[in-house]
Amino acid sequence: MGRISASVDLPAAPGKVWAEFSNPHNFEKWLTIHTKWKGDVPDEFSQGSQVSEVVTMLGMANTITWTVDSYEAPSQLVISGTGMAGVKIKFSLSVAAAGAGSAATIDAEFTGQMIVGALGKAVEKDGKKNLDESLEKLKALVA
Repeated sequence: MGRISASVDLPAAPGKVWAEFSNPHNFEKWLTIHTKWKGDVPDEFSQGSQVSEVVTMLGMANTITWTVDSYEAPSQLVISGTGMAGVKIKFSLSVAAAGAGSAATIDAEFTGQMIVGALGKAVEKDGKKNLDESLEKLKALVA
């Protein structure tokens, strides 16, 4: 199992961050692994909703049908899905007040037969790099 996490302090109120962070139509503006949506995309996530997304990691595109496991506006969104070779993925996006602004965190878990050994380490390394870059893009978006 691979597990990665990234956080960033943001110079914006939690409500403003949440509006950008949780809006599926904004993913292309900040989420570096997002390639495109497939099919209909809701204006807003809600618990139990599903959406298919093409993500790219390690130079490989993968279609994942996400299910919203938890949607607790304005603080947390948890989605999970299954990709190629049965790899299961879970993302938790959260926002909290921090000082004069807020903090955004993304926690990710990857499980499956392919997420072991050298490939598992490569997924973790690439995933961490992408999460850090994504949160920097989110920071610029809400600044």
